[in-house]
Formats: sequence, structure tokens, C-alpha cells
Amino acid sequence: MMLQQIADYLLQDQVVAYPTEAVFGLGCNPFSESAVKKLLDLKQRPMEKGLILIAPTLDFLFPFVDIDKLDESRLARLKAHNENPITWVVPAKSNVPAFLTGKFNRIAVRLTDHPAVLALCEATGFALTSTSANLTGAPPCRTAAEVRSQFGENFPVLDWAVGKAQNPSEIRDLITNQLFRQG
Repeated sequence: MMLQQIADYLLQDQVVAYPTEAVFGLGCNPFSESAVKKLLDLKQRPMEKGLILIAPTLDFLFPFVDIDKLDESRLARLKAHNENPITWVVPAKSNVPAFLTGKFNRIAVRLTDHPAVLALCEATGFALTSTSANLTGAPPCRTAAEVRSQFGENFPVLDWAVGKAQNPSEIRDLITNQLFRQG
């Protein structure tokens, strides 16, 4: 599908697949509880786990991240461009809903320069939720054809290439530097 079609699906609170640095992600409008619930149902993912939000710039993440709790060095680390993608677990603003944070008072965010994420965020005006595009037990999809084979021929997928990263993002706590997932 074309970029504008995928953006329209996102604006209509639908779940779409789009390429990220290493694999295809499933995403939706993080401001829409109904869209997030569709995503969680599709992935059979419990709400308690929380979700990752991705965007090309911090501006898209300001509604979710409690920037006041980050000192200059942590903010610099959050903004830094890394060779391999890093998702940071950061303090969430108090008004961020549990359907995004799960059982936590923090939220996982990643800044990415992947052109598909940049284009979709600019077309919709919001960050994207991001969880790997795969059914439970199946490997994450690396091509649009793999997405269609797992989710159906008519599933909305932005057929652009994934980035050059070999593995999905590392997940790390920005405050404590604790590693949650190796990249």
C-alpha cells in the first residue's frame, strides 16, 4: 500500500504494519484506546506489559515522556543516534494511560531515523506504537510478504524495506541503565 493509505488507516484508528530498523512493526495511534486494544488483541499481548512508542524526533514523544525527570546527560543519551537501535524506558507523564504503560509508571520510547517512521509520523502528526509484526510464537516479519502471510493478504502494510539492523532494538532503562532485552 502507499504511504497515504497507511497514514489514513492510522488516522482511522486501525492497526498497520510498517518497516523499522530490523523488522516490521505493528503500529497504531497511541492516543486511541480502541486502536491500541485492536493491536493488543491482534498480538494476543497482555495490556500489563506496556508498549513501545517510536518517532523520528522527541517532539512526537513529548505528550508521553516526563522530560522534567530527565537531567541533561540522560536527555542527551535519549536523543543520541546509536549504531544499533535502543529503546529507552523513561518516566511517563502522569496522564499517560495504562493501555500504553501497562502496569508501570514508565514508558518505552525509541527515536529512529527510519524513513517509513518519519513519513508516517509526519503524515499523521503522532508517534507510533511499535511491537514486532508476528503472531505469537512466530519469528518477527522482515518483509511485507511475511506480514501478509501471517496477518492476511488484505492487512494494511507499508511495503518499504526494513533498515540494516540485524536484531530488534535493545531495551534499556534510561535512569538505571538496566538491560531488559539484548539488541
